[in-house]
Amino acid sequence: MVHFPVSLLLIAAVMEVMTFRKFQSSLRTGINWLVFVGAGGALISAVFGWLLASSGSYGGDTFATHQWVGIATAVLGILVAFFLWLIIRKKRYGFVKVYQALLLLATVGVSVAGHYGGSLTHGQDYLLGVTPWASDDDELLGGAEGPSTPVDWQTFASLDSLDDEQEMNLNLAVRTILAHKCYQCHSSDKTEGELRLDQKEFVFQGGESGPVIHPGDVKNSELVRRITLPPGHKEAMPGKGKPLNDNEIALIKLWVEKGAPWPDQAKGIFRVAPLAPRQPQLPAAVVGLENPLDLWVNEYFKKNEIQWPTVVDDRVFLRRVYFDLIGLPPGPQQLADFQADTRPDKRKLIVAELLARDNDYATHWTTFWNDLLRNDYTGPGYITNGRFNISDWLYRSLASNKPYDQFVRELLAPSEASKGFIKGIEWRGAVNSSQTTAMQAAQNVSQALLGVNLKCASCHDSFVSDWKLDDAYAFANIFSETPLEINRCDIPTGKMADTRLLWPELGNIPSSGSVEQKSQELARALTQPENGRIYRTLVNRIWGQLMGRGIVAPTDEMDKQPWSQDLLDWMAVYFAEEGYDIKKLLYLITTSKTYQLPSVTVADPATINADNFVFTGMLKRKLTAEQFADAVSMVVHPIYSVEALKYNPLGNEEAFKNVNSFVRAALVQNDPFLTALGRPSRENIISAREGQATLLQAMELTNGKLLNETLIAGAKEWADDHQSPESLTEAVFRQSFGRAPSEDERRVANEILENGVDTNAVQDLLWAVILLPEFQFIE
Repeated sequence: MVHFPVSLLLIAAVMEVMTFRKFQSSLRTGINWLVFVGAGGALISAVFGWLLASSGSYGGDTFATHQWVGIATAVLGILVAFFLWLIIRKKRYGFVKVYQALLLLATVGVSVAGHYGGSLTHGQDYLLGVTPWASDDDELLGGAEGPSTPVDWQTFASLDSLDDEQEMNLNLAVRTILAHKCYQCHSSDKTEGELRLDQKEFVFQGGESGPVIHPGDVKNSELVRRITLPPGHKEAMPGKGKPLNDNEIALIKLWVEKGAPWPDQAKGIFRVAPLAPRQPQLPAAVVGLENPLDLWVNEYFKKNEIQWPTVVDDRVFLRRVYFDLIGLPPGPQQLADFQADTRPDKRKLIVAELLARDNDYATHWTTFWNDLLRNDYTGPGYITNGRFNISDWLYRSLASNKPYDQFVRELLAPSEASKGFIKGIEWRGAVNSSQTTAMQAAQNVSQALLGVNLKCASCHDSFVSDWKLDDAYAFANIFSETPLEINRCDIPTGKMADTRLLWPELGNIPSSGSVEQKSQELARALTQPENGRIYRTLVNRIWGQLMGRGIVAPTDEMDKQPWSQDLLDWMAVYFAEEGYDIKKLLYLITTSKTYQLPSVTVADPATINADNFVFTGMLKRKLTAEQFADAVSMVVHPIYSVEALKYNPLGNEEAFKNVNSFVRAALVQNDPFLTALGRPSRENIISAREGQATLLQAMELTNGKLLNETLIAGAKEWADDHQSPESLTEAVFRQSFGRAPSEDERRVANEILENGVDTNAVQDLLWAVILLPEFQFIE
């Protein structure tokens, strides 16, 4: 088998030339090393491929061809390297033509072996699948996380007969396997061999060769034969993607053996969260737990045998709550005053004080809402006037603490100031049918406000949820002046969509009305108290922002199982009863003991959204791009000048200067610095930013022009204000962290400033401080 190292042979062949003079030149430039490395890689790949073949995981004609072409390519690679060695070391230039011919054959071998390797991994039509004219039926499958097989096959193997519930569960397990491994080729969107496996009647009807399942007869069931063929066999199923594992094969065999039960009232494959609000009874009072959220968490902790940790100290709490509520770090004096405060309720008082800072609150939280509502100051659509800015409406809505139900109604039935959300991007020229402005509106509303991702279902019936293509088009019709024709994978079906909400229980939308009339009905229907979905989605998003993970995760998939259904439901009802007041919700969460627990670090970020996640406290979070930029502006020097403002809530520059000491990063357009630190382009809805450090971030923080210029300017100011290294070091740490430097930190600072308060050395010290984890993370 041939893998990546062998591709170096292909690179070498492209770089080589077919004349002797140019060949000699290539020797002088050192291109030949690619050949030797590639040949060695080919040999290693062939050895590991042989070991893989011995494992029995692969087999069939495709695998055999891939294997032997790979071995042949490895042999050719060794011969190429040998003749090149003769030419270089022995000056045997008569072998140049032989060398070049062998190199050409080796590159052909790489291509052929790579093709068959791709066929093994991605299916026989993997090349055609990426051409512009290919259907994109599996476009959205990659990385989708649907339900896993719920049971092990041994659960049923020991039973002589199955009762109704056991039959239901076995059928659900089998259909889950079919959904994830077979639907991409055998469903309503793509029906290879005239076989569909997505509905009961089609499963037992079979395909062009007849029935594929004979209930009770495993040996003569074609489906069983196909899934047990070795991967790579031309008749093996599935033909693309990963093969079924042993447990999945055993479950399907057992299901057929038990008569292939498929109850008429079978359970759905995917979990569907309840729509209506639910108010569970609060647990009994517990000494030391005054906040109702803590009572629910206490129940969860008892169930999971978790002990309450000690809450964080004042310094950690103050920095945490400052960043979370207004996006800024506290100054040293603010921390000193807070630590000196002896009032028992001082943490509640500081939360109330921060929430009362309307402008700072609005500036900070506009970042979250800009991401979620895909609002920005520049970008695709603004240039061609096909996209509309809602920045002023958004900022003033946040500053005035507009009730969330009113906030949503103004987004769905918009004024001129708020129309940008459902208008999406009106693209100029040809546009995919799943990216029309009406379909974008349906996708935006469902994802941002309801925690439903309709992007799969905008093209075809979803593989990862129960939403169908008809559902997406019916919802999109609300935002269209003319009835929409349903397109499946961008191909017109000739069927016109009806007009309806995603949940008929919420009411009807008249199909004959104007977009304005339909939008008014939509705004009323979605914000009614009976729609618990919209308020669960909001409180889950806010919890996720403060805690690093939602009660349901990801926050765009509200049909996932929450780690505490009672906590989520109770909080959503509380939010509605308190007048849809987001600040009251923030106050409730940030004054809880749960919020004040020590942060925790997850070793593997992939487990954060796992179904078996166990909550023990908030996750340690990296500062957002805007928070980091503002912290640097406060400690070092302002990063942005007033000329950089793209949205000025005060209208003119002089008024802004009179009120603000620096420009907040939330109010400027995206740039390479903010992009590197994680600010998205906002062409798509972003409900949660990536929290992991990246190579791009490291490069920007090390060599970025904007940060370097800021450090230079800040170093000069700090050097002018402090005469001794000791006082400078003390002041920098007090300003940055509200504490004195540790002994190790003093030692390092003294080494940096060993030649006195030199601006270059001060710049190095400031740079070292802002790169400390304590500066970049919310503990």
